[in-house]
Amino acid sequence: MLVISRFVLRHKGVVVLFWLAVLVAGGAASAKLSSRLSPQFALPSAASYQANQQILRLYGNGGNGNPEVAVVRLPPGQDADSPAMRQALGRAFAAVTTRLSGLRVADYASTGDRPFVGRDGRTTYGLVFTPYTGELSPPSLGPQITAAMTPRLPPGSTVAVTGMNELRSGGQARQGFGVLAETLLAGTAALAVLAFVFGSALALVPLLMAAVAIPGCFLAIYGLAEITTVSVIVQYLAALIGLGVAIDYSLLLVTRWREELAAGHPSQEAVSRAMATAGRSVAFSGITVAIGLLSLIVLPVPALRSIGIGGMIVPAVSVAVTLTLLPVLLATVARWMDWPHRRRPAASRAWTAWARLVVRRRWPAALAAMAVLGVLGAAALGIKVGEPAARSLGTTTPAAQTLRTLEHAGIPAGVLDPIEILVPASANPGTLALRLAALPGVRTAVAPTGPAWRRDGTALVSVQPAAEPSTPAGAATLARVRHAVAPIGGALVGGPGALLLDENHAFYGRFPLLVAVLAVITVILLAKAFGSLLLPLKAVLLNLASVAATYGVIVLIWQHGYGSHAVWGLPATGAITNWVPLIAFAFLYGLSMDYEVFILTRIREERDRTGSTTTAVADGIGRTGRLVTGAALILFFAFAALSTGPETDLKVMATALGAGILLDATIVRALLVPALIAILGKWNWWLPRPARRLLRVPAPLPAQPASPATVGIRP
Repeated sequence: MLVISRFVLRHKGVVVLFWLAVLVAGGAASAKLSSRLSPQFALPSAASYQANQQILRLYGNGGNGNPEVAVVRLPPGQDADSPAMRQALGRAFAAVTTRLSGLRVADYASTGDRPFVGRDGRTTYGLVFTPYTGELSPPSLGPQITAAMTPRLPPGSTVAVTGMNELRSGGQARQGFGVLAETLLAGTAALAVLAFVFGSALALVPLLMAAVAIPGCFLAIYGLAEITTVSVIVQYLAALIGLGVAIDYSLLLVTRWREELAAGHPSQEAVSRAMATAGRSVAFSGITVAIGLLSLIVLPVPALRSIGIGGMIVPAVSVAVTLTLLPVLLATVARWMDWPHRRRPAASRAWTAWARLVVRRRWPAALAAMAVLGVLGAAALGIKVGEPAARSLGTTTPAAQTLRTLEHAGIPAGVLDPIEILVPASANPGTLALRLAALPGVRTAVAPTGPAWRRDGTALVSVQPAAEPSTPAGAATLARVRHAVAPIGGALVGGPGALLLDENHAFYGRFPLLVAVLAVITVILLAKAFGSLLLPLKAVLLNLASVAATYGVIVLIWQHGYGSHAVWGLPATGAITNWVPLIAFAFLYGLSMDYEVFILTRIREERDRTGSTTTAVADGIGRTGRLVTGAALILFFAFAALSTGPETDLKVMATALGAGILLDATIVRALLVPALIAILGKWNWWLPRPARRLLRVPAPLPAQPASPATVGIRP
């Protein structure tokens, strides 16, 4: 750190010009970034993905995408089984393919299959397979379908459209604040927290660093998109997590700089001393967060790998800005900005008193914290990974109301997620459809004729399960269908539900490897940083416990619905989207380690100074408690802004990240960490000689007398 601080302080103009250039280029890149990002979560190695690609290539629709579901409600006294009604329904659904090209339709009139009609005889539906665009929220075709069908139905009939795509978007344009507005919202909340922490105009300095870091992230991601496919989710992470991380790192360095100034050091020397301590913590924290995200590359999913690589850019750029541009600002104008200087850079009396209380009551404190984590961790055991239930994707939208109409007529939500079978010329599609329709859990299976369903020596069979694929019943149905189709050489099983279950297997088959890789790297890094073997092991275990508790929170709030309706107006999802736990793990593991590094670095300094672990805990928490709390609140507000987005998946992920940060900063870092350090005592600093030589860790300093402020606290 000394070399870096000397360089940037000798070349202030060059550093400022470099980041100004990055700021301008990043602003230009951000305007074009969205068009270069991919919305797809493709899994090329999965058999279902190959089937879907083949279906799209031959037929131009279906495959990965969910169909639109057109629901017709006939007037009272009319019955879909009457010849006149069947003809009218046939004309109406035929008009859809006439008005909109590239579609494929399965309905009661074209198949004669009675399960397309509800038990009231008046409600019927048709599956409209559309070209797959790969967008997270594809444009709604509901208005066009309704306009095409309504004139061809008897007076008094109603047409409405539902389906998984319609339910996700509400059949409307994207709602929410947008990335820029969400970032501004989070930035405003962050400014309020910073104003409380500093009590002066210095609150603007971390925001200024974030304002440089975020465009820098966009510029780097723009360049990455030229080399490889990058997920569209990365832009949200770069803007909002970049805001929080850049502010956190700047907050740490500015706080330490103020302490050095208060100790009587000149401005530039204060910068160098702050860089040698807080700057080192920032570097280790950034490395840990980056490694946490980069660990996603072990998963065989290009989109998740791109999130890992793209997300890694966020801490990397934030660290670079904090360790180069911020020292220049601190050495030049920051001292004049520390006005009206309402808060002195001293240890917080409240946090010091809290730390002493935890040290004295170490065992009750540790047991209380572990009880909270244990209860939430137990809730996490019931997590169901998959796709949110259709009923949870809206309550008052037209698509949601149309789904209720289907369900009231006895038609289950599983029909929204059909299984598609690509049948070779050697098999009879009609015979296969009859056999599949007889399987338990299948509502119906149809093999319509005509060029929309039979092409180039192949045919399509559409299987409509009764249960959604994320449920155990839906997964069992898919397994039965695959087993029944397996003897047919060349037959392929696809559809969005099949791909979802294959993704689950791919995502979590290597999850233990991801955890193991992260744990080993973390232990090595922290052992070198803190000269201890037990502290890194404790940090890894506490991080895993914190993430498990976070999973418990989203299970309770979203999967079971204890809060999702009150806060967001959405019912229980019944399942958590498969990629959310993975991304939440990668980010929370790294971000939680930020706080561990901030706290342990200061505790280690105080222990080296006093020789007393208990004194070090009290002084270390006293110095970092307000800092960690402020940093956690800033990140929490960033994630709260992310939860205003329209997609349910983003709301769930924002809940996981926000709840995880608060849990970690309070229950774990403010309660469990100091209690455990007090319990372990001198064993905190145990590092065997072979490991010390291997990691090149210097021998510990000799013990010094404890501070009088902590007399009476047992060592």
